Amino acid sequence: MDSRYLQDKEELKWSADKVDEERRAFLTAGLVGGAVAAGALVAGAAHAQQATPVAASNATPWWPNAKWGKDDQAGASNYMTPAKVLETVKWIKDGKVYRIGRLYEGAMPLFGDRKFVLRIPGTPTGGPFGKNMLIYHDEFLASEIGQTGTQFDGLGHIGIQLGKDGDMNDMRYYNGITELEMANAYGLKKLGMEHCKPFFTRGHLFDIEAVRGKMMEAGDEITVADLRTAMQKQGMQEADIKEGDAVFFNTGWGKLWLKNNDKFNSGEPGIGLEVAKWCIDKGIALTGADQWATEVVPNPNKDMVFAVHGELICKNGIYNHENLDFTGLIADKKYQFAYVFSPAPIKGATGSNGGPIAVT
Repeated sequence: MDSRYLQDKEELKWSADKVDEERRAFLTAGLVGGAVAAGALVAGAAHAQQATPVAASNATPWWPNAKWGKDDQAGASNYMTPAKVLETVKWIKDGKVYRIGRLYEGAMPLFGDRKFVLRIPGTPTGGPFGKNMLIYHDEFLASEIGQTGTQFDGLGHIGIQLGKDGDMNDMRYYNGITELEMANAYGLKKLGMEHCKPFFTRGHLFDIEAVRGKMMEAGDEITVADLRTAMQKQGMQEADIKEGDAVFFNTGWGKLWLKNNDKFNSGEPGIGLEVAKWCIDKGIALTGADQWATEVVPNPNKDMVFAVHGELICKNGIYNHENLDFTGLIADKKYQFAYVFSPAPIKGATGSNGGPIAVT
């Protein structure tokens, strides 16, 4: 038997074991601080591990994708057409650019056992070269590419187990692609970030913190009624939200960033399945928020864990952008803008880091 095959198989097993180890660590000890919220999440997750496979096995297949066909791997990024770009450009009035991504640094809050470690190998790394005595620096970064800091969830990030535990043919992702079709220790064989098209679309920001009058708390769910109140308060029209647009939610939870990382990681306010359905019905291409999952954690339904991820990413190919910073937009009362982000085209990656911008 080919030694490379044995190596691949062993590394794939190691990867799966590592994921299981991190999942167990997260469920038992990963969420430090905020004991009530963390306890509720852990209890819900533990219950869901028993309850979800039964419910999922009865789920209606969400594939093939009705809009883009059985072979599609780009999902809602298919909305990014020349017509969409030209439509979006009309929204740019003053040319002001806002960075809505956060600074990447080792001190930032990280989910579970994830790490972000930057090292400069030598100071300087090399040189001098030539008569001009050129010197230079390089860096080495050890981190999850698309799952630390401001992070963009790709379609290979989230799947749903429909059958018995461990059966890769019954683990399904966007467009029904199975774990068996994707699995590879060197990067996903399908649904990698190389299939995602760059985003240039209209963005709509809902300041739910302002609607509620204070920072929302972990477990608080954003409702469609909240969205409509925000639109009225912000002078927005629901009819302006078009197919292929991006929608963002400010909960106030981002104020904890670097100030109270333990509480930030302990849970979060966010959208639930009601708003997820609203997004699906409108043909939204991407959701995002000022916290680490966009959705409410813990879910009010203790049988469900990250259910919004499953509905949006897995079943509908809708992307998700997490840990965003809307401070500048809110200060200037800019709630509608051009959202621009080109994910790092790393073959086989599950997500992307990077610096999204809003242009008004």
